[in-house]
Amino acid sequence: MKHLFLLGILGVFLFSCSSQPENPADSVFINGTIYTVDSRNPKVEAVAVKDGLIQAVGTTEEINAFVGNDTEVIDLAGETMTPGLIESHAHLMGIGYNKLELDLMYVKTYDELVEKVAEAVAKSNPGDWIVGRGWHQDKWIEKPEKTVKGFQTNDELNEVSPNNPVYLSHASGHASFVNGKALELAGIANLKGERPVEIEGGEIIVDELGNPTGILSERASGLVARLIPNETPERAAEALTLALQELAEKGITSFHDAGSGQDVIDLVDQFKKEGKLTSRMYIMLTGRQPELLEEWYKKGPMIDQDHLLTVRSIKLNCDGALGNRGAWLLEDYSDRAGHRGHETLPMSVVTEVSEKALPLGFQVCAHAIGDRANQEVLDRYEAAFAKNPEIKDHRFRIEHAQHIDLEDIPRFGEMGVIAAMQAIHLSSDRPWAIDRLGEKRIVDGAYVWQKLMKSGAVVTNGTDAPVEPVDPIPSFYASVTRKTLAGTPEGGYEASQKMTREEALKSYTLDGAFAEFEEDFKGSIEVGKVADFTVYDKNIMEIPEDEILDTKVVRTVVGGKTVFSGQ
Repeated sequence: MKHLFLLGILGVFLFSCSSQPENPADSVFINGTIYTVDSRNPKVEAVAVKDGLIQAVGTTEEINAFVGNDTEVIDLAGETMTPGLIESHAHLMGIGYNKLELDLMYVKTYDELVEKVAEAVAKSNPGDWIVGRGWHQDKWIEKPEKTVKGFQTNDELNEVSPNNPVYLSHASGHASFVNGKALELAGIANLKGERPVEIEGGEIIVDELGNPTGILSERASGLVARLIPNETPERAAEALTLALQELAEKGITSFHDAGSGQDVIDLVDQFKKEGKLTSRMYIMLTGRQPELLEEWYKKGPMIDQDHLLTVRSIKLNCDGALGNRGAWLLEDYSDRAGHRGHETLPMSVVTEVSEKALPLGFQVCAHAIGDRANQEVLDRYEAAFAKNPEIKDHRFRIEHAQHIDLEDIPRFGEMGVIAAMQAIHLSSDRPWAIDRLGEKRIVDGAYVWQKLMKSGAVVTNGTDAPVEPVDPIPSFYASVTRKTLAGTPEGGYEASQKMTREEALKSYTLDGAFAEFEEDFKGSIEVGKVADFTVYDKNIMEIPEDEILDTKVVRTVVGGKTVFSGQ
């Protein structure tokens, strides 16, 4: 009997040894609806992960063969999983600071904005700066009684904050609204004969008597912004922590930071070394600091072997935005005769940077919203490419590419220029953008995703946060419906330009990876690529379009590790 017992124990031991796979996975995701963005194998049920990389994909039964004694088994229970989402254009520290300052993104009237400022003043000491961002006059449900050139004036702001300077950035980041105290500190409280209204690359808006209204457009904002006290290292770290938390909660595993200085790069690098970086960072050097670019020209791109912090691109700000009529147009604004926006950066700088950056291995990413800005940037890129014909894989980008002349659209594909667009801008801006551009220009060249893709161009997606919330679900919805977030109009705006759901997902994954030279490492669920995943509570690829906005991210995985779980 004793021998039989020992034989039984031995049998169990041998069985357990034989059932242990030869190369067990660290974790497996099973019983899911998994969209891979791999055209050869577009939909699977399960994925095995080993050492942060994808070990195998297939059916749940096939992947169960990789389960060992120490394998973590995540049962998706029918939930939907895609490659980790890539935010291809947003502002990292802006997302964090937006949570530390006045968030005006959801303000619906001027009175509500003034009320929020009054509340902030009550909690502050006299002289303290009141700083916020997110207001947009064209999104308010009612207009103020007094407006100048389509904008509110600061009369009510002055009443609630006579002793605290106030600086409130427009949602686009291309204008600001300041009070009299801030104007006084900047020396522009009265412009009568003392300072021109137009400044290089910007405008100080004044009333009929020549008094500043508090609206500073484009580079004019710098007259006040430079007076705001510098952020402390502690506050910067807090902002970065909050931004990373927001990215994880929204399913974003990689992030293209659209223009930062060495201070941000150093802070992100510190977070990486401390193991606190929960999203992969692709940081563009800000073109607003020429000395920074010169330093990086000397040392060359920083391409991270850990794929966590890469610096190999340069961001140039070439025009403004449509919201404040700062986008640089070929013809007058339909709602402001004689005005064509602003060239916020001399085109000679675009030429200089492009021709310097290209042979050194840097990608150039130029902000261009208006058709004139897009045309001018394409011309400069084309000249730089002609001077360096041996460099074929440059992947230069135009950020936003929001309004393009009909004749310039094919040039994106012909030249291999990436259109880094944000579909959510269609939902937010299209209802009033037609007032700026008129119907013909809207139909011909605004938010023309299909026209660009058919030209052969790669089109990426994102939000431009904190211009818009960083949540990718509304931008995905906008991509496939071309409707406002209220679901209007029926059929969508210029419906021929809608993306399919497959195109929209690719624009948020594999195309985003391509735009940062990482398509061989991430962007699709394939064996050997990194295990970056986003999991949703609804099947965004199949549910009725009016249910897409109700979808929530329930898990975010970076390198095989869960960085957010909402379950």
